[in-house]
Amino acid sequence: MAILAPLIALVYSVPRLSRWLAQPYYLLSALLSAAFLLVRKLPPLCNGLPTQREDGNPCDFDWREVEILMFLSAIVMMKNRRSMFLMTCKPPLYMGPENIKYFNDKTIDEELERDKRVTWIVEFFANWSNDCQSFAPIYADLSLKYNCTGLNFGKVDVGRYADVSTRYKVSTSPLTKQLPTLILFQGGKEVMRRPQIDKKGRAVSWTFSEENVIREFNLNELYQRAKKLSKAGDNIPEEQPVAPSPTSVSDAESKKDK
Repeated sequence: MAILAPLIALVYSVPRLSRWLAQPYYLLSALLSAAFLLVRKLPPLCNGLPTQREDGNPCDFDWREVEILMFLSAIVMMKNRRSMFLMTCKPPLYMGPENIKYFNDKTIDEELERDKRVTWIVEFFANWSNDCQSFAPIYADLSLKYNCTGLNFGKVDVGRYADVSTRYKVSTSPLTKQLPTLILFQGGKEVMRRPQIDKKGRAVSWTFSEENVIREFNLNELYQRAKKLSKAGDNIPEEQPVAPSPTSVSDAESKKDK
């Protein structure tokens, strides 16, 4: 398994490696790294180098160089967290039942603008994110409970469609706290999102639990309103989007809640 995982990751990243090698900056960096190892480990090139090893061997790394190399390796792994996805033990992707529509970079705007009476809750996710994978079964369960004609659930992979993350201001940095992001759309416009973003552009800590999503997005009230819309038919004029009150409690409970 230790040999198979790196081989799978290598095959998976062959197209990216070809583009990487085509750029002189990365190729020069690789050559310089190889030159450092040759000079540091290959006699007689390393015989005249200074060393702080107790045995006085100039052709081996001393403790300072080992610490620097370990630190640089950790930084490289963090920066390439998405590339390391297949090489680490990640929880499996959720493959259970759900009532979710998946968007790409072209269909998301079209679907949100198609019928402005429909309320959308869209999850912006990335497959390499552990938090997104942990939230996937919760979001799927919510879609099965609350999806109806006037209330739809959607997902879009911002790890794959970078322009979508830019348009909707969802960071996909390896160290980001914005994945997953839930956005409520009414009338084709964003009404609220979780986690919220502060003035410095940082995500405010928020727990993605089923109870928090139901309370903050007021799903019970949205569900009741959407059911009334579907029963009334298509002759109802479009309503102006109204943001749900996270602290308010619906007076009438749905049959599912009872």
